[in-house]
Amino acid sequence: MAFPYLGAAIGFMTFMYFFETYLDLRQHAALQLPTLPLPLLGVVSEDKFEKARAYSLDKSRFHFVHSAVNFLEDTAILLLWALPWLWKATDVVVAQLGLDPHNEIFHTLAFLAATTLWSQVTELPFSLYSTFVIEARHGFNKQTIWLFFKDMLTGLGLMILLGPPIVAAIIIIVQRAGPYLAIYLWAFMFVLSLALMVIYPVLIAPLFNKFTPLPDGDLRQKIEKLASSLKFPLKKLFVIDGSTRSSHSNAYMYGFYNSKRIVIYDTLIQQCKNEEEVVAVIAHELGHWKLNHTVYSFIAMQILTFLQFGGYTLVRNSEHLFESFGFDTQPVLIGLILFQHTIMPLHHLVSFGLNLVSRAFEFQADSFARELGYGISLRAGLIKLQEENLSAMNTDPWYSAYHYSHPPLVERLAALDENDKKGM
Repeated sequence: MAFPYLGAAIGFMTFMYFFETYLDLRQHAALQLPTLPLPLLGVVSEDKFEKARAYSLDKSRFHFVHSAVNFLEDTAILLLWALPWLWKATDVVVAQLGLDPHNEIFHTLAFLAATTLWSQVTELPFSLYSTFVIEARHGFNKQTIWLFFKDMLTGLGLMILLGPPIVAAIIIIVQRAGPYLAIYLWAFMFVLSLALMVIYPVLIAPLFNKFTPLPDGDLRQKIEKLASSLKFPLKKLFVIDGSTRSSHSNAYMYGFYNSKRIVIYDTLIQQCKNEEEVVAVIAHELGHWKLNHTVYSFIAMQILTFLQFGGYTLVRNSEHLFESFGFDTQPVLIGLILFQHTIMPLHHLVSFGLNLVSRAFEFQADSFARELGYGISLRAGLIKLQEENLSAMNTDPWYSAYHYSHPPLVERLAALDENDKKGM
């Protein structure tokens, strides 16, 4: 008896929707608690707590609606065989454009254009509401409607520019690679990821934000001194105009072996009480580098990518897989999409495992910054960022364990305190 791929995919989607909704309800109940968790009493102001509570509850209510609509839409697409219908419809479009409809690359690009247009249209109302209602209501949104659509159109332009050659390369590799398909696909994606690591910060990120060198002064000197003490090959130190879009703050680093950059959001500098708090946040980020977290994460993603392509090679010629979802042909891209549906359970397990590892890395980076002498400043900086970003103060343990890639503030402060006791 043939395996019911479509039924299994819909069944697991339904199970995950109700499971994640249950976690969302637990988190919503935690957000409704009227008091701060004990460790934050006297640490976070009541005013900030109430604002964070209101913001988190607004986002939670919005998420219930958004996730329900997405679940119904995804289920309907599968049950109504919308994807095979669209594949056949785009065949006609390609022919009407005077192109060869039997050319799988042209056909695939037309199919992707249609699905991208659909996703943009269906997601637009939610994006607008999230940005111009929820984020604006709580003082975060700084975008104009013009900037919002400019960013959206810029993103679409990049997809039009970069997407076709990447899709064409994947199709050609699958059609010609033979028994070494998984290796060739992985090698292509590996080279592509390295190329994007170089291209994105230099050519793509500046399309959305302005990067300016951090001005000379005490803050720059302290960061450069810290980087030098760790032998971090800092080549450039930028401030990004995050405040043009949002009041949320962040900092990150990027670059290859001997040419690293650090990027600090202008909102981070504005929100921290003093320069030591900013330097402490940077010390945390440098901890990820010093402890090889970035390398470990990159290697893990490469292994997972290779395993996925290996699994794909086992089912790419399965007629029943395609027929189960309503297809009477076996296009390369469709095979990859359907394969993703079949391994959704593994995706969720892997995502959960990666979150566990990520939270462990965050604790280690915090400990690293503390050992450098930034424990007090890091603690103050974490509290300040929690307040200014109106992050959830009360979190459900099941929800955070499943969803969070960073530990809740209470856990991070407790870990810093425990390390302080051990160090005494």
